[in-house]
Amino acid sequence: MAPPVAHSPVVGRKVRSAMLLSAGLGTRMRPLTDHTPKPLIEIAGRTLIDRVLDKLVAQGVERAVVNVHHLAGQMEAHLARRADIEIIISDERDLLLETGGGVVKALPHLGSEPFFAINTDVAWETEGDDTFLRLARAFDPGRMDAVLLLADMTRTLGFHGAGDFFLDDEGRPVRRGDRARAPYVYAGAYVCTAGALAGETVHPFSANRYWDRFAAAGRLFATVMSPFWLHVGDPEARDKAERWLLDRAAGP
Repeated sequence: MAPPVAHSPVVGRKVRSAMLLSAGLGTRMRPLTDHTPKPLIEIAGRTLIDRVLDKLVAQGVERAVVNVHHLAGQMEAHLARRADIEIIISDERDLLLETGGGVVKALPHLGSEPFFAINTDVAWETEGDDTFLRLARAFDPGRMDAVLLLADMTRTLGFHGAGDFFLDDEGRPVRRGDRARAPYVYAGAYVCTAGALAGETVHPFSANRYWDRFAAAGRLFATVMSPFWLHVGDPEARDKAERWLLDRAAGP
């Protein structure tokens, strides 16, 4: 049986802006991040952040806000080379704002329409991929404050946790809590609107805080991605992800 997904009557909804969470220290990726910011680590000849941007451009996203902190100058220089998407830097050199505060700081650049918020330490095949488009189509602002992208734990590489969520019959995520395992892991992306974050202030905090608020109101949903998900969290996972991508590119 197919996993439950977020149900929405919306077809063809477009999301034109994205927030890329790229300011982390990359501690678990050391020593690779001693002199290179984690989003600029390469797998199969392409940086992690460019892999995300490539997908966004292919699926119609026009603007990306990218937060920077660790080795921020390298990030700015690298991103300045892209001419296919507008890139706005959200500077967190003075204070790292975490996954919630970083998004709130970027809100003035993201506008009032739905936007993506995306981690840059995940990857999957790019050619022909429409994962972000499907995530955008799953978002129904009349019923939802956010829709999370999840991966099936049986279709992941490089992730060693016990899973994050169950899904109910309506496509609402339920946290694992004290259960030993859950069938789905957060895949590093969600769609939200600035209106859902009204009242939040710019300070360091996790996005989990407002996800829990959305869930309590019955307005947090999720959808399960189709591609095989690669979590690039440490050097060993980077090497495994690269081998997987290169093997797939080489074909049978």
